[in-house]
Amino acid sequence: MKIIDTHAHLYLKDFEEDLDDVVSKAKAIGVEKVLLPNIDEASISDLKQAVAKFPSFFIPMMGLHPTSVSEDWEQQLAIIYNELNNSAYIAIGEIGIDLYWDKSSQQRQTLAFERQLEWSIEKKLPIAIHSRDAIPEVIQSIKNVGEESLFGVFHSFGGSVEELESILALKNFHLGINGVVTYKKSGLAETLQKCSLEKIILETDSPYLSPVPYRGKRNQPAYLSEILKKLSEIYNKTEEEIAGITSGNAHHLFKIASYE
Repeated sequence: MKIIDTHAHLYLKDFEEDLDDVVSKAKAIGVEKVLLPNIDEASISDLKQAVAKFPSFFIPMMGLHPTSVSEDWEQQLAIIYNELNNSAYIAIGEIGIDLYWDKSSQQRQTLAFERQLEWSIEKKLPIAIHSRDAIPEVIQSIKNVGEESLFGVFHSFGGSVEELESILALKNFHLGINGVVTYKKSGLAETLQKCSLEKIILETDSPYLSPVPYRGKRNQPAYLSEILKKLSEIYNKTEEEIAGITSGNAHHLFKIASYE
């Protein structure tokens, strides 16, 4: 069984003591690649060091996370863009709008997001979108910049049926499904009954959002086994079938073969 974790932050300090073990455990359950989205200008060095340590296993993205967008966001983006131009990255990410933590920065978050959407079109790269409490706003930005030319994933989707339908109406976007699908109160299992497996890719968002029964503990790619188990129940398919379909989706979306 081959599995792709399309979104994990394994370069964070949470993993500095046992990264080798985390990678070994992931490989033991069939994880073949882990995609690493950047956070901000300060995380670039740690991201690159992790990739250098496991170059055939980790594939990096480059972007500015919405909660890291500061008042001097244009200077931040200049650093990110320079890095994007000087190294190989599989996607623009993690980018987006977050209205859960701070609504006061919405304007500059939106400006930074739309600038990075323009990079996606310029570079012909997919985008990994953070859209916490901001799916309508993110979709509006996508339409502002160029819906037909943009493609990617709504990372950590946990929205309503209405939000699901609005994302699927974009046509060029997938849903990143992680441990949230195992939380009973999330309602995500029911929502996904309205979504084809062809639109789903797997992720962990490690070290965050650990699936049941690991809630409250540090997340890691090996816990994708629990997400596969839950999706197997939802779609009435074997875990091997779920892994095959979602990994195929990831390979197609991110053109992973060109980074192997």
